[in-house]
Formats: sequence, structure tokens, C-alpha cells
Amino acid sequence: MILDLRTIFISGAVTCYVIGATLLLAFATGRFTRWPAWWGISSLCIGTGLLCSALRGRIPDIVSVEFGNTINVAGALLLLFGVRSFAGKSSSWGLFAATLAAVWIALAAMPGEDGFAGRVVVMAIILAICDGAIVREGVQLARRERLRSGWILAGFFAPTVLLYAVRAISVVADGSQTTLFPPEAPVQSWAAASGIGFAVLRGNALFLLVAERSNDTLTTLARRDPLTGLLNRWGLYEELAALARRGGPSTRRASLLVADVDHFKTVNDGAGHAAGDEVLLLFADVARKMLRAHDIIARQGGDEFVVVLPGLGTQEAMAVAERLREAFRDAMAPRKQWPIRPTLSIGVTEAEIGSRAVTELLEEADAALYRAKKLGRDRVQAQLTPARA
Repeated sequence: MILDLRTIFISGAVTCYVIGATLLLAFATGRFTRWPAWWGISSLCIGTGLLCSALRGRIPDIVSVEFGNTINVAGALLLLFGVRSFAGKSSSWGLFAATLAAVWIALAAMPGEDGFAGRVVVMAIILAICDGAIVREGVQLARRERLRSGWILAGFFAPTVLLYAVRAISVVADGSQTTLFPPEAPVQSWAAASGIGFAVLRGNALFLLVAERSNDTLTTLARRDPLTGLLNRWGLYEELAALARRGGPSTRRASLLVADVDHFKTVNDGAGHAAGDEVLLLFADVARKMLRAHDIIARQGGDEFVVVLPGLGTQEAMAVAERLREAFRDAMAPRKQWPIRPTLSIGVTEAEIGSRAVTELLEEADAALYRAKKLGRDRVQAQLTPARA
């Protein structure tokens, strides 16, 4: 059975209106920035363009052809702008207006049946470029933010790029087609039906992007210290559990550093809480610059930090701790206006992660830290007994 093209176009318009209304309602909640609005208006524009196309021959050409196709392009551009907004990128509204003006002029210059093939080619090229740009944005989101839904988005837009290309080639190759709704058009009917299906899938992909990023944001907030951006205690325990699952004894061997900021209370009380926050942020910055990418840094609470050095023994870890202590002291040197310049006391312990409770390892490092404090602060001390495997 041959599908009726007009019915397919009307069904597609209704689908786009539903998706657009849903996205605009999401935007109206006030929980999002502008991208749901762009996506919602985009769907409404595409739906209007499909409706105008469905009424081709029953309403004036200036509405069904020039206006219908131009607003369809506007929808495709707004969808791209919405994806770019979601990715934190800006878009050119000047280019948006210029593109719409150029489309209208190009379509008006190809009137009637003789201009049908040219209009199809123009629209196919522009829509393929828009969808191709969205594929690129989806891939970049997947790689930069590790959003798996970015790959899904790219996967739903890539086939339509091919569909537009095939559509343009088929119209040029078959010079006999001069109208959007020929009496017998099984290929066009199935292609249009496929396009409607992809419109639904695209809407779902956009919601998946939102859901995945929101989930990642909540997870990050739960695992990270809001001031320094370092892992919190829960995040530390999760990373240590992952390290224990990663491989054999040589992989799980690690040293733990517990670092405490000396004289922190004096600075916090004498120079204010802003100065105390500056001290904590400075430690986080120094630690990130000095340590390896796979080392684990966490704020355990207050002015105490934990550093996990996978693959390093006690002697190597003590050398790292000394460099960290000296770098922090040098970074504090310019703060001469404070009542006293903070330093670091660091305790070091070594163990095979996963063989003993994390709290037990932290207690050993804490004991070494306590000795460093007792011996005068601003120093590194290791545990008194070797770590048990």
C-alpha cells in the first residue's frame, strides 16, 4: 500500500507541534537556560513548514513554497542553535537572518513546476548542512563531556544527512518529477515516513542529553567539595574502591598522604573566612599542578586533605610530599599581610588498596601527621610500622 504523502506531512506537523510544546513547557519551568526554548520553537517552525507543504496546491505558493520552506530552514537553524547553546557556544543571529533571506529569494526565483528540482536541491543542501553541523556538535559533546547521549544524537541526525543527499540526487536524475505530490510516489512516501520517525527519535535524543547531563551534574555535586572542586569523603571512598577493582597487587599498591594546613585557624580568625577559603583554594591549585593526572586528591574536611598516589611506595611518596610542602610554602610567601603564613604538615602511609579498610589506612596516615605536628609542623612524617599487605 502506497502511503499518502499529504497525510504523512500532516502527521509530521502534529508530531513536531507536540514535541515543541513539550520543550517549551520544560523551558517554562525555569530550570533550564535558553536551549529548550530554541528546540521548542524549532519544532514548531518545522511543524508549520510541513503543514504548509501538506497544503501545497491548495493555498498560495508564496505561503506553501516560500514561507513554508523558509520557516522549515528557520526550524533547522534554531535546532542547531539550541544544541550549540546546550554545549555552551554562541550562534550568529546575523547569519540566521541572512540565510533565511537568501532562501526566500532563491525559492522565489524558481517558481512553478520548472523550478521544482532547483527548490528541492536548495532545501536539501541547507538542511543537510544543518543536520551535519548537529552531528558534529553531538560528537563533540560526547567526547568533551563524556555524554553517551551525544553519540545517540549524532546517530539520529546522520541518516537524515544521507536522506537529503539522496533526495536531491533523485530529483535531479528524474527530470520528470515537477511536483511535491506525484500520483505514484512510493519512494518519496517511505522516505517522508522515515523522516517523521527520525523527528520523534531526535526529540527523545534531546531529552536524553538533558537527563544525562543533569544526572552527571548531581553526581558531581555529591562527590565534590563545593569550594575547592576536589573530591569529598564519599568521592574519595568511591575512587579507592574503583582502584581496588582495577587490577592485581602491583596496580593496587599505593601511598596515602594526609595533609593538614598549619595555623589555618589563626589565619581564618585573624584575616577572615575569605582568607581561609583562599588558603584552601591555593592548596587545591598547587596540588593539581604538582600531582599526576591519575593521582587522587580529596578534601576530607576542614583544612585536611588526602592524596592517594597509586603505584608509589613510602620513599617515593615522601619525596612527592616534600615537593608539595615546599610548593605550598612558596605559594604562600607573598601573603605578608596575614598574621602568620600557613604551611603543611603531611603524614604518609603505604598499603595495598582493598586489602584493609580505608578508615584504618587513614588512621595510620593521621598518626604520622600527628607526629609531624608534634615535631614542630611544616614537615613530612611516614608511619612507624611498615604497611601490611
